[in-house]
Amino acid sequence: MALWRLDYHLIWATKERQPLILPERESQLYNYIIGKADALGCIIHAIGGINNHIHLVVSIPPKLSISDFVQNIKGSSTHYLNHLSPSQDLFSWQRGYGVFSLGSKQLEQAVMYVKNQKLHHLNRTIIASLERHNHEDDAPNPIHIN
Repeated sequence: MALWRLDYHLIWATKERQPLILPERESQLYNYIIGKADALGCIIHAIGGINNHIHLVVSIPPKLSISDFVQNIKGSSTHYLNHLSPSQDLFSWQRGYGVFSLGSKQLEQAVMYVKNQKLHHLNRTIIASLERHNHEDDAPNPIHIN
């Protein structure tokens, strides 16, 4: 058995920052992500966000790359939500994500920040570097025809 402790703070947004994480979808989405992460051998320490983006504090084992984890979670959660409620707006995540590695002393602070996302946004006590969004991430790859 390998010993590992790899903790990350991940952030990604809905397509074009649309308010797609509605209250009635939020708990379904979060529960799905927690279950999927568990199936991948990962530990979700905290999950939170607002209607247009999500934060996770997660431990990812070294056998799984961060990009594979994010791709798996984003892809499968999109599929899950769109098939769970096909009558609602089509759900989609933007391309890209933010990731920050955490030391053991930073883990508790990150967990509290993520768990209190709605309050941070309401009171404008967000950490700007963790909330920044580049609209170029949403642009499709250009197709060049020669």
